[in-house]
Amino acid sequence: MHIHILGICGTFMGGIAAIARQAGHRVTGCDANVYPPMSTQLEAQGIELIEGFSPDQLLQFETMPDLFVIGNVVSRGNPLMEAILNQGLPYISGPQWLGEQVLYSKHVLAVAGTHGKTTTSAMLTWILEFNGFKPGYLIGGVPLNFTVSAHLGDGKYFVIEADEYDTAFFDKRSKFVHYRPRTALLNNLEFDHADIFADLAAIETQFHHLVRTVPGDGLLVVNGEEPALASVITRGAWAPVERFGQELSNEWSLISQEADGFIVRKAGKEVATVKWAIDSGVMGRHNQLNALAAIASANHIGISPADSARALAEFKNVKRRLETIGVANDITVYDDFAHHPTAITTTVDGLRRRVGKARILAVLEPRSNTMKLGVMKAQLPDSLADADCVFSYANNLGWDVAEALSPLGGKSRSFVQLDELVAAISTGSRPSLLAATTCRLPNRALAEVSLPVRNTAAQPRNDETSGNRKPT
Repeated sequence: MHIHILGICGTFMGGIAAIARQAGHRVTGCDANVYPPMSTQLEAQGIELIEGFSPDQLLQFETMPDLFVIGNVVSRGNPLMEAILNQGLPYISGPQWLGEQVLYSKHVLAVAGTHGKTTTSAMLTWILEFNGFKPGYLIGGVPLNFTVSAHLGDGKYFVIEADEYDTAFFDKRSKFVHYRPRTALLNNLEFDHADIFADLAAIETQFHHLVRTVPGDGLLVVNGEEPALASVITRGAWAPVERFGQELSNEWSLISQEADGFIVRKAGKEVATVKWAIDSGVMGRHNQLNALAAIASANHIGISPADSARALAEFKNVKRRLETIGVANDITVYDDFAHHPTAITTTVDGLRRRVGKARILAVLEPRSNTMKLGVMKAQLPDSLADADCVFSYANNLGWDVAEALSPLGGKSRSFVQLDELVAAISTGSRPSLLAATTCRLPNRALAEVSLPVRNTAAQPRNDETSGNRKPT
């Protein structure tokens, strides 16, 4: 079958393309911005890429593609999409195609939640891989234990990052309702994606729909300390529920140790100890909970906590999750993808635990769709309170970043010119023993600040946080 993918260069749709190609399909695709590294990754797999969404590309195929797979970045008014509709050509969303063509025959382990999906999915996938399960997977980032972010796999298990964002312009349900998991991990739940959800209750409803799809002999692994998830489970659960959290009252709990390691407890009994590798890039309480959730999920398919802990001892975090870009002049530059106040809080907290009293310079770019709307601007000062200095890039926003961060006082500075931002960061970092950039550092600024540490390549687009998504 010849599949043509619209919006192929996003992390999710690029993963769909890779899996389809591995399944033996001819795959082509198009996007508005076709550039490395995603373009080179796809082309290396024999996937032909076309720049733009002109309907003229339909004329260049010897025979019309059998199916058009539509990414959620594509909206009505897109010229190629309009041509597909006008000509009555067959189309389907990426999540639906994946569910019907790949996941239907698999034991799906789905990782859902507002925060930590990518890291937790990478942890869980690595646990399965380390223990010989040869899983398929689709992760919304580049896991450093693997060479690619998506793989068809050789066994019956498939790990997927289960996103609550909408499926496509013609299917406003959350993506994860298409995955039909047998093991569903609900990591946390807060309000996010203000461009498509009116309030937290609307997101809870989508999570309820996900819970409805888990079979009776499946398992729900649920954060027992999240009120919104408690509300979801109260609405109905037809599969067993195992809760995890810091507290002993949960089925799965933990005891923190040095260097962010921890003891795993099941039903109050100590069953394993996780010790991170020095170069793992993993830090903070939130990653302890992410790992605990992954251990609980792996236990459902027969991987013991001790075997999971052995795998996690060799785990390397995902790119752009407090990724060390390099060190120069005793200054460490990190890049982190956090784009929600809670995620920013946990990122800064984890870094503070790691560096102690060393200075932290936080650089924020409010770039996600929700952030650009200013919905969570009031929460930003508290999320950055533990940083010593805060720099923000405030270009092309409909709200005043400087005003929003004014509770931070003199330690916050805002810029609309990128060159001025870079200069200020460079000047501010010189006296420090250690400076860290966290939150969303603009790619150009990251490259320039990190010089002479290392030049950075462009990153694949995350569809949900690109800031380029048009109204549907």
